Amino acid sequence: MLKTFTFLIALYALACLFLYIKQRSILYYPTPENADTRAEALWLKTPEAKLKVWVLNKQDFDQEKPAILYFGGNAEAVENSIPEFTQMFSDFTIYLTNYRGYGGSSGKPTEAGLFSDALAIYDRLTAQHSSLSVIGRSLGSGVASYLAANRKVLKLVLITPYDSISRVAQSHYPVFPVKWLLKDQFDSTRYAPTISSQILVLYAQQDQVIPMGHTKNLLTYLPAAKSHMIKNATHNDISTNIEYQKLLVDFF
Repeated sequence: MLKTFTFLIALYALACLFLYIKQRSILYYPTPENADTRAEALWLKTPEAKLKVWVLNKQDFDQEKPAILYFGGNAEAVENSIPEFTQMFSDFTIYLTNYRGYGGSSGKPTEAGLFSDALAIYDRLTAQHSSLSVIGRSLGSGVASYLAANRKVLKLVLITPYDSISRVAQSHYPVFPVKWLLKDQFDSTRYAPTISSQILVLYAQQDQVIPMGHTKNLLTYLPAAKSHMIKNATHNDISTNIEYQKLLVDFF
């Protein structure tokens, strides 16, 4: 009996060690670099990386045009959003960010790295536009929340957002002490109370990646936010929903 118990404890400890070592490969799924003639590639240097950012609806002679920065999901190829964003936001210059390690950007993704890159991108672009708004989807909702808490963001859209990655991970791995294992917490509840932007939250009724309870918990920290649940949508197909697209266009 004692040997069996000892074996189970050792097995549990090994599983915890495996999750700790592999956690960033579980959280981040960098996408390969793709060429796309539908948008211009802008390369931005930050202290630790060289980032590839897709630019849509750019007008060289209209420095006052408002802009939208987009931060995508943990496995998202942001260039896939070029057609819909070009059409929906024709009055804005759009910047689709490839995180470090994604889509041709150098470096490896970490919470601290993504946060510092977001600030660097904002600081580089703010003088070129009359206003900057931010859209963050899934993992990117945490990046967008951090940015809006630390810079002047006119409008903030959070798509399938979470309260924190550690809480989401805990719900997926309930038998492990995830809070103590995670290096990258992405705790949006920490930054939400200091955000002064106009906020729209869109979430999917059938989201199994970020269960609805985590979005509703975040909303308790964003009492002024407008929120809409997209019926019959899932985490991955919410952007194809007509209601979702109309809500986004109307908000901007």
